[in-house]
Amino acid sequence: MLSSVLLLLLINGAQAAYYGAVITNYFGDVQPFVLTYHFKESGSSCQEVDIWHCGGNCTTPPVYAVDESRNEWCQKTEVRIYYSYGPRTFTYQHSVGSSSWTENRNGIITPKLIISNDFRTRSDINKPNSTPRISILPVLRVPSNCQRNINLLVSDPDGDDVRCRYAAGSECDTCTPPSVLSVSSSCSLSFSPTNSSDEGPYAVQMMVEDFPRQTINLTDGYTGVQSVKTTSDAIGSIPVQFVFKVDPAAPSCTTGEYLPRFLPPTPEHGAQIYTNVSETVEINIRAEATQAETTELLFSGPPGVTKSSSGSGNFSLTWTPIAGDGGLNYPLCFVVQANSSRSVYQSDLRCVFVTTGNTTVSRSNTTTPPPTTLRTTTNQPTTTTTPPTSSTPNATPDPGPYYLLALNAEISTSLSMESDSATIMNLIKEELRRQGLPSDIMLKLLSSTLVGVTTQGP
Repeated sequence: MLSSVLLLLLINGAQAAYYGAVITNYFGDVQPFVLTYHFKESGSSCQEVDIWHCGGNCTTPPVYAVDESRNEWCQKTEVRIYYSYGPRTFTYQHSVGSSSWTENRNGIITPKLIISNDFRTRSDINKPNSTPRISILPVLRVPSNCQRNINLLVSDPDGDDVRCRYAAGSECDTCTPPSVLSVSSSCSLSFSPTNSSDEGPYAVQMMVEDFPRQTINLTDGYTGVQSVKTTSDAIGSIPVQFVFKVDPAAPSCTTGEYLPRFLPPTPEHGAQIYTNVSETVEINIRAEATQAETTELLFSGPPGVTKSSSGSGNFSLTWTPIAGDGGLNYPLCFVVQANSSRSVYQSDLRCVFVTTGNTTVSRSNTTTPPPTTLRTTTNQPTTTTTPPTSSTPNATPDPGPYYLLALNAEISTSLSMESDSATIMNLIKEELRRQGLPSDIMLKLLSSTLVGVTTQGP
């Protein structure tokens, strides 16, 4: 199998452990038909995440470090901006290389990430739908003897009704939810004290959906054909995946003893913080654990956030928004961890919104190509359409047109990837040309299953 050979070449036998991901896309207010795509992914090392995203070379597109926990996980995010898009329903399955979920009690092995959104123009806001926004740490942990309620902080740029549920059916490879954790439609997670036999990590696979608060029409930008969405119809859905770890019982479940307790001036959960482009915002966080040592702050938020510590239990998060952040509302979540006798204790998850004032971004004229769909005749084919014409954040795009397609296919061959890689690549390229792609296409194997194709610029 080509995929297994590629895995060995990319990671040289390393055991890549997947810790979850969140994918969102949204349309801005200043340029309402410019799509921004955020993909936040976590693995057991930063090197592994780079390999999954871009084969280890993460300069184009850039992949930003978010945060990492000592010898446990690393979270990074990729941001893409699309200056044109297909005005129809968009469903994309992202492949996480050949990685496997970190070991877990509910038997989830293969990661599967599916995001869907309707890019037709909404009658209520006169632009396409933006998916809900949410942030989550790669690992949330709680002692097995302590009650814990986790209120996920979600928002929707269009003011839609946001609902959460566990992934099901085709949304996951194995869809066994954690037996120790329940999720409500209002996006609250609940854990009740359990037996020591239930201790260990669990893989959490959730879907977050947005529903209109009134019946609306969606208009196809090419044909003018309209369809109706009611308050019972989801417009978009995003995957939210992370690890929930049930640790050994704590000597006490009283917050502030072993489990860190937040103190002023830490902002409250759900607090709204406002700033402007190029204006630095600092969030001060203080926590105490009288029977343990507070050791680190862990967070998940937008690219560019940095953390610092000014002594035990005193931390800060600092962020300076850039032009592309104007008019956006980012969730930023954090926990404080404490250590005692080689045991790790985590505070409640606390999240805030950071809203940046609007800014105008200019761009040169570009040619907008029609959406392109690539169909294959390989075994168990998957057809994927991605929006064309991407650029790095806050950069003016080069003149197009460009076409970016994703091909997810299983390829069987007797050729060796090690000695016949050039032949394999040429055979794939010739097949793509035969199916109608331009003769000057460039082909790159991004992972064991994902192939990116672009045309050369002038």
